[in-house]
Amino acid sequence: MGLSILNPFNAIVARSVEILFALEEALRLIQGYEMPRLSSVSVTPRAGVGMACTEAPRGMLYHRYAVDEQGTIREAKIVPPTSQNQRRIEDDLRAFVPQVLNLSTKEAALACERVIRCYDPCISCATHFLQLEVCEAAT
Repeated sequence: MGLSILNPFNAIVARSVEILFALEEALRLIQGYEMPRLSSVSVTPRAGVGMACTEAPRGMLYHRYAVDEQGTIREAKIVPPTSQNQRRIEDDLRAFVPQVLNLSTKEAALACERVIRCYDPCISCATHFLQLEVCEAAT
């Protein structure tokens, strides 16, 4: 039975366990590495569609590519974990905002960005995209 974490700020604990596992796995792969006979293989391009699902640090990453006869990618669709988590991010922000209403707008925006980083550690730091506007409720 899995453990449910309801507080997004506790996700850092799960990330630290994942990092430990990744380091152990990297050491295992390095220790068992054998030099391949060939460094690459020849590929003959052909038209087709390929898709895959890979694990990313924030969830599943879905890819779909359409390639023409020359091997040129004509269509690509990538669905990153952040877009899949959008609803949960918004729900968590709605629940979190009442806790920061006593802060300045700048401090509240930074606190909300910390919630978003629980789901995507890059988006809010890379862009400081959040434009917070606090309005008083109508009585």
